[in-house]
Amino acid sequence: MRAVSPRPALLLALGLALPFAPAAAECERGAARSETIAELGPRGEMRFASGGRAVLSSLRWPDGATEAGDGLRAWVGRRILAIPRGPPDRWGRERIDASAEEDGADLAGTLIAGGLAYADAGEADALCRPALRLVEGAARARRLGVWREDPPGAGDGPALRRLAGRFTVVEGRIRHVGERGARTYLDFVPRGTDGLTVVVTKRHWRAMAGRGLTADGLRDRRVRVRGLVEVWRGPTIEAATPDAIERLDDESPVSHGGAGDEEGVRR
Repeated sequence: MRAVSPRPALLLALGLALPFAPAAAECERGAARSETIAELGPRGEMRFASGGRAVLSSLRWPDGATEAGDGLRAWVGRRILAIPRGPPDRWGRERIDASAEEDGADLAGTLIAGGLAYADAGEADALCRPALRLVEGAARARRLGVWREDPPGAGDGPALRRLAGRFTVVEGRIRHVGERGARTYLDFVPRGTDGLTVVVTKRHWRAMAGRGLTADGLRDRRVRVRGLVEVWRGPTIEAATPDAIERLDDESPVSHGGAGDEEGVRR
């Protein structure tokens, strides 16, 4: 492996030159180096000719990601510029930003732009490249890949229940914020109605408050939530990171109808 100095254009493409890039330890950058992708493992694991293993930072592999696998497989055998992000994951794999050395193509950005993957923190505690959400938004607007069909709205309980155990992205209006000692509950439908509740741990709730996402700042606001759907009393998503919730005040109205647009509370 040889260490290289990334060009300014690549820094911008990789989201490293953005002034609002997170400063969390999970996002600290290591030294850039050249690698060759020798093999592609399950769910986007890259195995290098040098013997190392890595996954792309700020990217979530979709369920049944055949197209995403085909997209990433195009780089097998090619040299990339790899920049580690934070410590290895729980499987000992590096989380990296990566671009093709020959043309500067950003691997994560290319997959997300084609609607083949989500911009998400994944196993990390922070989304290291927030600008990828803009790339994702363009793919969503063009209805590419995972965005070909609208995901269920926050008020469509039966449809959300059918996604139990799967990652999804949901939009809706928060009707009630219930702050408790260990968790905060964000309800999208009235009490007794089948719809989404988002659960936020105390640690993440404090971090969100630092960004202005307080109870007053979220109540009756339209948001986009991403995460794994579970079924407790109703469909539930636990916000895995503070980046799991985005306010949509400045975007176009949510197109999904259902109980999520009614008045009332569940807690």
